Amino acid sequence: MPIKLPSFRPRRDAYPPDLWTKCPSCEEMLFNKQLDKVQRVCPNCGHHFRLSADARLGLLLDHGTFVERDAGLQSVDPLGFVDQKPYPDRVAAAQLATGLRDAAVWGTGTMDGRPVAICVMDFGFMGGSMGAVVGEKVTRAAEYSLVQRLPLIVVSASGGARMQEGTLALMQLAKSVAALERLRSTGVPFISVLSDPTTGGVFASFAVLGDVNLAEPNALIGFAGARVSAGTIAQELPAGFQRSEFLYQHGFLDRVVHRSELRSEISLLLGYLRPVPREGARDEPEQLGLPAFRPLSFLSNLAERVMPSDPEPAPTNGAAHLDLATGGARSATTPVGLPPPEAPSVPAEPDGTPPANGTSPSPAAVGSTETELADAPAPEAHRG
Repeated sequence: MPIKLPSFRPRRDAYPPDLWTKCPSCEEMLFNKQLDKVQRVCPNCGHHFRLSADARLGLLLDHGTFVERDAGLQSVDPLGFVDQKPYPDRVAAAQLATGLRDAAVWGTGTMDGRPVAICVMDFGFMGGSMGAVVGEKVTRAAEYSLVQRLPLIVVSASGGARMQEGTLALMQLAKSVAALERLRSTGVPFISVLSDPTTGGVFASFAVLGDVNLAEPNALIGFAGARVSAGTIAQELPAGFQRSEFLYQHGFLDRVVHRSELRSEISLLLGYLRPVPREGARDEPEQLGLPAFRPLSFLSNLAERVMPSDPEPAPTNGAAHLDLATGGARSATTPVGLPPPEAPSVPAEPDGTPPANGTSPSPAAVGSTETELADAPAPEAHRG
């Protein structure tokens, strides 16, 4: 009778995603509950997993202090965009998967007792792409910080502008940058935290404009992808290109902070970066970000100082001309209707006798003088 050996199940390579997570760096299987206790940082290699918006807010803010604002903002389909499926269907699927209305959440809270305005992006919502809603929330957060004089914190995690909204998504770059420039000119601090990944239009706009730029370890940060960059310059890229440590070594970032120390680092910075009081705010030209030296205004003021407001009429080629009717000399600048100034002395007559009572020569004498000058021979040209 044949012996029946027990069958062994093959080892499964797939694990339930709600129980285990495979580290992409060291390929270690990590239990999710244990991973959440260490703030989703691999205990073996230190890889920082991506965080949702709710987890990021719970990590940075005091417990129970966050108040969300503008939660009802939602993307529409202004272009009627359809790729593999319509744009509204993609938005609905992302909302169902993440529980968010869009890729950004903003509101107010406290960090170690200090009130702050904060905006957090979630990469799980369509890759954290920036559409009209994301740009509007970042702008509203900056404007609220400007009015309330609160420090602003923005945590970026995005693949760039949202292609389904076209130019409307690209407009958010200029809008958010303008709001942050008004914030900077009035002395309200802005701290930017760049997480994995921060690329595209978000990197090219508000993500790198912080008074202090922080980043998590080994975060992907850049505008275009490494393959596109290598093809553009036709050279091999250095090791660690577009990673946070590489950018820190080249002076693009201020600090690379471990996730466990991020809250204490931002709280320390907020102790040094205090908003300028309202009475100490600058004048309107400085608030608008205009330069202190304005060439047109400078030249206008200079012209007013050099040239009088009512300049006198310029003299003619002859500084004075002879008035034949009165026989006296009148200045070219003498107004019409006023008596001429005192006549200058007249030379003696040809026979040596001076004119009687210092009177002016007669018109006939003047005419003879002009005739003599006209009949005089011209001087010979100089011959070298």
